[in-house]
Amino acid sequence: MDVYVTDFAVIQKADASPVTLADQRAEAIVLADLATLTPTFPIVAEERVAAYGAPTFEGHSFWLVDALDGTREFISRGREFTVNIGFIHNGIPVLGIVYAPALDALYVGVVNETGTSHRAEVWRGGAKTVIGCRARPATPTVAGSKTHEVSDNMKKFLTERGIEDRMKVSSSLKFGMIAEGKVDLYPRFSPTSEWDTAAGHALVRAAGGSVHDQTGVELAYNKPNFLNGRFLVEGCA
Repeated sequence: MDVYVTDFAVIQKADASPVTLADQRAEAIVLADLATLTPTFPIVAEERVAAYGAPTFEGHSFWLVDALDGTREFISRGREFTVNIGFIHNGIPVLGIVYAPALDALYVGVVNETGTSHRAEVWRGGAKTVIGCRARPATPTVAGSKTHEVSDNMKKFLTERGIEDRMKVSSSLKFGMIAEGKVDLYPRFSPTSEWDTAAGHALVRAAGGSVHDQTGVELAYNKPNFLNGRFLVEGCA
C-alpha cells in the first residue's frame, strides 16, 4: 500500500497488460514468505512467469500467486484490487487466500479434494465471519468486469437468463462476493491465467459453490502454460 499513495510508474508487459512497482514488491514479499513456509513446494507467480517463462516441475502440489490482481483498478486508485494466493493439490485448489487491503477484507477458504470438508470465512477489522454461498434466487445476480466493456457473449448470457444488468466488480472480489452470498454467477469469456483463479476457486468451493468450464467440468490446474479457457463461477444451485 506504500506504492498506492505515490506517483508510481506503469510499465507495459509483453502481452500489453500493465505492471507497477506494487506488483513486483508484493510478489517478492509473498514468494519469500511461501519459500520459508513451504520450501519444497514450487511457486508459480504472475510476474515471475512474465520475466522468466512458465516453469516446469514434478509433483502434484504447488502454489499459484497473483500478488496484485486488478492492476488497472490499482492504477486508477480504485479499491477493488486483491492479493491472491492459492494452493493446488492433484490439480484441484484446496486453499485460497484473497486479500483486499484497501477494503480491509481477508477471505480464506480451505477445502479437501472431494469437497466433503470445507471452511470459508472473511475477516474485516479483525473480526471473523463464517460465510457461504446463498441459494440461487429466481433471477440471479451476475458479476462482471469493472474495467472491460460488456462483450457479446456476456450480453447473450444475461439475455438467456432474463437478467437486465450485471454487478461490476474488479479483480477476484467477484469470487469473494459469490462465496459471501452477495452474487450468484460470474461467467468469464476472455482468457485468464491459473493464478487469476486458483485462490478464488478454492474460496468458492469452500463456500459451497463451483467453478467449471464450458463443458461443465471443474476447472483444473497445472495446464500447459497455466492458461484457462472460458469458465463459470456459481454459488449454491
